[in-house]
Amino acid sequence: MHLPKAATAALATLVTAAAVAVAVTSTPASAAAGTGTGYLRTSGNKIVDSTGATVRLTGINWFGMETDNKTFHGLWSSNPWKGQIDKMASLGYNTLRVPYSNDALKPGATATGINDYVNPDLIGLTPLQILDKVVDYAGSKGMRIILDRHRPTSAGQSPLWYVSATPESTWINDWKALAQHYAGNTTVIGADLHNEPHAEGTNPNATGACWGCGDQNRDWRLAAERAGNAVLSVNPNWLIFVEGVSCPSGGLSNVWDGDPSNDEDCGWWGGNLTKAGQYPVRLNVANRLVYSPHEYATSVYHQSWFDAPDYPANMPAIWDKYWGYLYKQNIAPIMLGEFGTTMTSNVDKVWLQELMKYMGTGVNGMSFTYWSWNPNSGDTGGIANDDWTTINQAKQDILQPYLIPPVGGGGSTTTPPVTPPPGQCTVTYKETNSWQGGFQGELTVKNTGTSTISGWSATWTFPSGVTLNNGWNAVVTQSGTTWTAKGPDWSKNLAPGASVAVGFTANGPSSQPAGAACS
Repeated sequence: MHLPKAATAALATLVTAAAVAVAVTSTPASAAAGTGTGYLRTSGNKIVDSTGATVRLTGINWFGMETDNKTFHGLWSSNPWKGQIDKMASLGYNTLRVPYSNDALKPGATATGINDYVNPDLIGLTPLQILDKVVDYAGSKGMRIILDRHRPTSAGQSPLWYVSATPESTWINDWKALAQHYAGNTTVIGADLHNEPHAEGTNPNATGACWGCGDQNRDWRLAAERAGNAVLSVNPNWLIFVEGVSCPSGGLSNVWDGDPSNDEDCGWWGGNLTKAGQYPVRLNVANRLVYSPHEYATSVYHQSWFDAPDYPANMPAIWDKYWGYLYKQNIAPIMLGEFGTTMTSNVDKVWLQELMKYMGTGVNGMSFTYWSWNPNSGDTGGIANDDWTTINQAKQDILQPYLIPPVGGGGSTTTPPVTPPPGQCTVTYKETNSWQGGFQGELTVKNTGTSTISGWSATWTFPSGVTLNNGWNAVVTQSGTTWTAKGPDWSKNLAPGASVAVGFTANGPSSQPAGAACS
């Protein structure tokens, strides 16, 4: 479970940052649909695809692989894993940030917390094999994957990138192994090297992650260079995502000494990139660096800036200071790796609205991955509700205008559209699961003819009182008692002899469909 990002120091009164350079107004000549084509790279403050077209990553975090379960949370629910990815993609999330711990990569690592009945295709798989399946399926929908080394062990986060059980050598070697494992797979685009480096110890006896201090054991900037270059040595196509620290010194200020002049201005864990302009991360492969700060609301910690009399007008200057200047001065792209809120207070709602506006609209805005899909994030909640199927519409409504949906992979067909005569497709149905107040069904549509069916669809009826919960492998809708399944954008055509299994969950008594037909 995601740990709270309690502030790393009693913060001194924020000094408004000097005005940063205005945002770059020139933009690349083209914008890519969805997440673009091929591997991604950087160009100034933009992420671009292999053709040079601008790409904006508008994604979401799906955590669990960093915990004792060693795989995605929610696999215990009644919503199959593919159904969850279908929902994310349909909402407009084009990227998945996947947290993991090094424990999940160890030989003999076992994935737990999986509903075998709902996810029979995951039985007996290792954590990495499950990740492979998620990568393949997300890629088929045009989504991208960012791997996030979230914890050195499943026990918890750490200020530094290493602990005694996971030394720096293991951290780097595991990253190289993953980079080699996914080499050539353009769905997996990069490495978020270590999650939320932060301060520890009281200055002058700092023991946490610093930025630019020059201490090989604590300077996160130098460690990011070592790991990033190691990754690029085996997979030069990946992007390297580097988070900030909390306090550039790596230690907490002594607020009891009565001298505010030496109290350092700190930010969120992983969220302080104030020194990155002066001490940039230097990689051996050009155009691969993306800075990835974190930013949170009062549901995580009540920072002093939330109480400012001019809130929220004060927030853009704060964001400029900590990380936004890197984007506005065209130094590097920003991919806001985590931001989230329970939205139980209006302060938080305003914060989310203003943050999204700050990051900009359209393809030229800053990239982001929202925290989180999971409803079981204690300090933020999720986009998914506790059933892992329905969504928190209040949050989604704020994010929706900024999302750039994925464009399904798998290529397109040149077969001209045809209208199959009667008898050239069949529909069969089976109930695959049931529980108190609901059931899960699977409708198989098969092309029994000799011509490709373009834009296939199926219709059927259920009794009044049966309502759609969620569907996958098709766009499933309900109007009264009539249900319709249509081929999704990434799989509209059904070749001769091919079939598709449309899955769904429904509320109400178990029922058999009537009048099922396809075309």
